[in-house]
Amino acid sequence: MRRLWLTFAQTVTICVAVLFVVKTLKPEWLPHLPSTNNGYPEVATVVEAPAGSAALRPSSYADAAKRALPAVVHIFTTQEVKGPRDPFTNDPIFRHFFGDRFGELSQRRSGLGSGVVVSPEGYILTNYHVVDGADEIEVAHSDGRKYKARVVGTDPESDLAVLRIPADHKLPVIAFGSSENLRVGDVVLAIGNPFGVGQTVTSGIVSALGRSHLGINTFENFIQTDAAINPGNSGGALVDANGHLVGINTAIYSQSGGSMGIGFAIPVSLAKNVMEQIVKTGGVTRGWVGVEVQEITEELAESFKLSGTSGALIAGVMRGSPADKAGIRPGDVLTQVAGQKVKDAQGMLELIAALEPEKPASFLLRRDGKDIDLNVVIGKRPKPTRER
Repeated sequence: MRRLWLTFAQTVTICVAVLFVVKTLKPEWLPHLPSTNNGYPEVATVVEAPAGSAALRPSSYADAAKRALPAVVHIFTTQEVKGPRDPFTNDPIFRHFFGDRFGELSQRRSGLGSGVVVSPEGYILTNYHVVDGADEIEVAHSDGRKYKARVVGTDPESDLAVLRIPADHKLPVIAFGSSENLRVGDVVLAIGNPFGVGQTVTSGIVSALGRSHLGINTFENFIQTDAAINPGNSGGALVDANGHLVGINTAIYSQSGGSMGIGFAIPVSLAKNVMEQIVKTGGVTRGWVGVEVQEITEELAESFKLSGTSGALIAGVMRGSPADKAGIRPGDVLTQVAGQKVKDAQGMLELIAALEPEKPASFLLRRDGKDIDLNVVIGKRPKPTRER
């Protein structure tokens, strides 16, 4: 019995030793047994999808970019900049021999930006600051075609401009999307010509909607995105995941001059409205009543016995303006315009601007603790004075 037991023990020992050696040196021979991998965790094997399979392919926005790219153009501008008079030109002897042709120093300054073809007739949307002061404007397509462009009209207060190029060839036109349906987190692509390197597509998401009080434009309702926007992208397209235009890239927040992940685009709804007015009349008409307004702080709300900080405090009234004629006074708090609530001073400006000039509108104000309703005949907003 003892000899049988020793034989059994030796057999088990040999089997265990063989199993250990095989498992250590040739674990693939034992696929049905788990492998300890020498104490390290196992790494899952990645199974590649068959060629042409879309099921496991990473998401791509190539189709969206392909739709929008042909309609985004490069804009090159030149401007003659005159410098101060040369001091020698005050010398009568110098002027006798050389005349006045050296009286002013001048040089050519160039600029670049982007634009979006929005009509087969050759209309192009871009930023006002891209073409401001330009003597010559050249538009270049990505396929190499170049055109001389003329300015149809501009709107400095929204920083938009409309150009036109000859429609002698079939021009690629971008499809308009809906900026009202955008949501924070939606994927967007920015297309333009940053730093003049050539047509470039960057991707990101909608970081915020309705950005205002930035001090960039008079009328602000920006789409904020982290898609890389750099100098040269101005006037280019912000498109959705289907390649449809949802905004015009306009500005960035930057401490370095380059992208820091905070870019701003004008919603296509505003851009389209401005474009249609410019094409139809050559300019943009907005409502105006002639008041200066101030934001309502908590201290002012307590002083005026208001229930909250919504509304706009009338700080001043221009003499002879529509507001003056209607009886609006400094110290009034404007709470509603044409039945719409006034959230703040910026909101009041936008509500009034949307009204049609020469037509009356109802203004609800808070005065001395009482609500009063006044009819104001809306005036036409004066054009902003050009800063030099």
